[in-house]
Amino acid sequence: MKKTVVINVVGLCGALIGEHTPFLKQWIAKGRAMPVENMLPAVTCSVQTTYLTGKWPSEHGIVGNGWYDRAECEVKFWKQSNKLVQVPKVWDEARLHDPDFTVCNMFWWYNMYSTADYSVTPRPQYWADGRKTPDCYSHPADLRDKLQEQLGIFPLFDFWGPRTSIRSSRWIAEASKLVDEWHNPTLTLIYLPHLDYNFQRFGTQHPTIPEDLRQIDALCADLIQFYERLGAEVLLLSEYGITDVSHPIHLNRLFRQKGWLQVRHEHDATELLDAGASRVFAVADHQLAHIYINDSTLLLQVKSLLQQTEGVELILDEQGKKVHHLTHERAGDLVAVADTKSWFTYYYWLDDRHAPDFARIVDIHKKPGYDPVEMFTDPQKPLMPLRIGWKLLKKKLGFRMLMDVIPLDASLIGGSHGRIADRPEDKPLLAARYVSCLPNQVICAPTEVYHVIMRLLNRQA
Repeated sequence: MKKTVVINVVGLCGALIGEHTPFLKQWIAKGRAMPVENMLPAVTCSVQTTYLTGKWPSEHGIVGNGWYDRAECEVKFWKQSNKLVQVPKVWDEARLHDPDFTVCNMFWWYNMYSTADYSVTPRPQYWADGRKTPDCYSHPADLRDKLQEQLGIFPLFDFWGPRTSIRSSRWIAEASKLVDEWHNPTLTLIYLPHLDYNFQRFGTQHPTIPEDLRQIDALCADLIQFYERLGAEVLLLSEYGITDVSHPIHLNRLFRQKGWLQVRHEHDATELLDAGASRVFAVADHQLAHIYINDSTLLLQVKSLLQQTEGVELILDEQGKKVHHLTHERAGDLVAVADTKSWFTYYYWLDDRHAPDFARIVDIHKKPGYDPVEMFTDPQKPLMPLRIGWKLLKKKLGFRMLMDVIPLDASLIGGSHGRIADRPEDKPLLAARYVSCLPNQVICAPTEVYHVIMRLLNRQA
């Protein structure tokens, strides 16, 4: 099979290709680019899984970055086991055609315990004293150690949180090149998250955006030229485009005010969402929210409330979920989709004094929904660098401490994704030099990306 590399530049769309991306503009001009139709939800885990399986969420089961586990009565976000994906992936089919085929998965999601030959994914170490230290997980296990000996510890805090930067994408790119040097996989999947950060923080018009584009353009130039020198076919794509937002929607607060959502009052005066005891609650995921209704008699009332809520553009009932390929047991009983200027928070407390301790820290697993505000430090707290330095010193000295530096102000967020973008230039991008691999259409269906990868691999069978 033909050596193939798929580079996933998160947030890249046609509207961003221009003066600040000179390499990508020139590279695309020598081949062909087209938008990929958004799917619901247009979020990382769902889109990546659809690309790699050729199936919709109703078939592969990944209905979002997280969902409510009805058996355990818990909301679970950013789980990493590939066993959650309920259908085979593109490399499983490729192996049927070529027993010598190998695949390397660099940071695409559901990257643990898969059938990939080589894989690396974020996996911090959680210590008994409360510390969280940067690390990653790999298969084979010693691949992690070899990479970190060469490149240093994976920069986890540059991958997500207030300190996010190009460093994490550069580490992934350099690690991908090393794995190729050591193992020469047939198919390599590379995830570059850099554009996700400031686009969500500040929106598309912020003064930092041109530099972000220049940085990712230079990184793509290095990667693409590296692999093309090796004779590989390169496929450039993204999962979604990010557009400007200005209106956070707090569905769980609305449900609580109706008396439908239950919380547990803890001894420290904080509140925890009690999903199992709630009659209705929402799992917020960017511009889409799964609404779980434990009391079916409330279905019509919930739907009516959503229809009256400013910023909710679309409500999917059973028929709507079927149209958008979301008929799966993990999906909400209703699914709400925001309008172009809005997005959903997970916030359920009515008074910030009762917010749980994890609300003010970076903790993607404890929060019962996605929280982009984790990319900020609290602007209301003065001398933040000194505060963080003091907390880090206490941590190094062995004291327990809470890195409570994240604000509770959803109005800070300037960009989001998850809905179906209105303009073609805001939809995710698909580009290749080998144009025959792309569908002969104006726009590519997300399930078709699977077949594009297979056509590249089979170019020289």
